[in-house]
Parts: sequence; C-alpha cells; structure tokens
Amino acid sequence: MNENSQTLPCVMIPVYDRHLLLPNVSIAEVVDFNSTDAGANTPDWLVGFLDWRGLTLPVISYDAANGGSLTVPGDNRGRIIVLNTIGPDHNKAPFMALVTQGIPSQARLDESQLRKLDGEPGPADLMLVDVEGEAAWIPNLEYLESLAVQARN
Repeated sequence: MNENSQTLPCVMIPVYDRHLLLPNVSIAEVVDFNSTDAGANTPDWLVGFLDWRGLTLPVISYDAANGGSLTVPGDNRGRIIVLNTIGPDHNKAPFMALVTQGIPSQARLDESQLRKLDGEPGPADLMLVDVEGEAAWIPNLEYLESLAVQARN
C-alpha cells in the first residue's frame, strides 16, 4: 500500500442476497436482532421497531425497501445495525435501523481496493462496487432515511 494513501475504516453488512458497504462512522451500534412487530397496515419494508437508548427506531428490511421480499433472520444470526442519519430530516430521525442476515465485518479500504461495477440499482442502492473480488452495494442512505421518517409518521 502506498504510504500516502488514505484508508477508510468500513463495514461489510450481510443482507439477504448481497453485502452492503458503509463507512464505520455511519454506524452507531450493532445489536442482537430484537424488534417489536410492525403491526397491521404498515409498509412491507418495515420489520418492526427497536427500543434503543430511550428511542423507538423503525427497523427497515433493506431487501424489501429495495423491491424484494421481507426477510427476517433466523438461527440467532441476524443483527440490527443502528445507523446515524445525516439527511435533511436528521432532527426528526437522528438514527435508523436495518436488519442484517449475519454479523457485519470490519475492513480498512483505500481507493485502490474499490472499483465501480455496472449493475442495475434498486431504490435502496446507490452504487455497486468490487471490494477485492467481492461485490458490495453502497446503499442510498437518503432513500433509507426517508423511509425511517415515513415510519415515524
């Protein structure tokens, strides 16, 4: 690695049929899967709600938000990843939560380790990248944050 290159601490997050790639700073906490039922007449992408540090956070299924089906983890593998929000509705929803299908893993990446790939993004996808031979999607956080705000209304 070049001495002048900058690395970014990142996290690979397993969801149903893909991995997501996010910088560490976007993640507030990873907790065991535990949410209340979403109830009737709720969006397909809403898994339920998480009581976290005195807040009630909507738990979003990335897969369902992306046009797929709602997948809830089994066998104690799933986690909920609490994300910091940065969008215009940050004051209304400072955090949101995504359900995962496994334990996220750490990675330190520099620019040479990432390569943009062609891929047809869904509404929750921003960009497909190759991370040292493994495909990962960078999520569209603005879209996901808008869902979190919608779930609170």
